[in-house]
Amino acid sequence: MAVGKEIRGKIKSVENTKKITKAMEMVAASKMRKAQDRMRAARPYAEKVRNIATNLGEANPEYVHPFMKSNDVKKAGVIVVTTDKGLCGGMNTNVLRAVTARLRELQAQGMSTDAVAIGNKGLGFLTRIGAKVVSHVTQLGDTPHLEKLIGPVKVLLDEYAKGELSTVYIAYTRFENTMRQESVIEQLLPLSVEKMQQETRDSGTQHSWDYIYEPDAQSVIDDLLVR
Repeated sequence: MAVGKEIRGKIKSVENTKKITKAMEMVAASKMRKAQDRMRAARPYAEKVRNIATNLGEANPEYVHPFMKSNDVKKAGVIVVTTDKGLCGGMNTNVLRAVTARLRELQAQGMSTDAVAIGNKGLGFLTRIGAKVVSHVTQLGDTPHLEKLIGPVKVLLDEYAKGELSTVYIAYTRFENTMRQESVIEQLLPLSVEKMQQETRDSGTQHSWDYIYEPDAQSVIDDLLVR
């Protein structure tokens, strides 16, 4: 009799767990759809900014923005983008594994690094391995705002503009679809006009435009490249 009662109790417990996990699945699916919608909405803006910046750079070759200049120093910057929480499979693990490999490569080249952590998981990892974290931002929530990211990232951008960094990288997870995500480390700085032109061609957004600048071409280029 006691055995039967114990079995019924375990069955009830499993059923309750099933209800909880089903609710978690539904919430996660809803959040995923909203995140995908925000991503799709942002891509046209990013492509248009890149397109205009490329055209301006081609039309005004006499002006070279500091982000396009190479700095001959033995120091690099790395922006590490992770989540604040777990329960996301191997996403954080894969990104941090790629970051570890890149940091080792830089160290082998005799270079030091300044790091910016976006997300709790990345911050904890960088702190544990003894990396120099010059800025960080966490607790961004499900709908992060650009304003919260500008300050931490600007630390590395300012260092590069002053000639203190040779390169700035960003490590993140590129979303392809719900079944495929790729850990990526991309070079942010120095900017390459050739690379921007190729990305514009690949996106199919290349056009020929004649711009009217207000107040002037240099100010417009400066503002666009920071974005």
